Amino acid sequence: MCNKCDISKKKTYRDDDEKKQLTKRLNIIEGQIRGIKQMIEDNRYCDDILTQMLAVNKALESLENVILEKHLERCIAKQIKEGHTEVTEEIMNLFKKFR
Repeated sequence: MCNKCDISKKKTYRDDDEKKQLTKRLNIIEGQIRGIKQMIEDNRYCDDILTQMLAVNKALESLENVILEKHLERCIAKQIKEGHTEVTEEIMNLFKKFR
């Protein structure tokens, strides 16, 4: 039984290792954003800034995929197994946001 997702409180409990991995990715993205800010302040060429922005977008997309995968594996699967099929509406609304 998965106890990591508590749908009644809308919380997902992550172990220290998972938090560490997600935080590491976010720190990298944060550094990339600071780098873009510095590039603008330094009057860097637009193409270079846009290339860095694409890298940030890809990093965010990769992080989204990791969190979405865990959400489907833990929270959504748990709710369906417990007979709460209305959770499919939640996931459909989530997918619509990604479009």
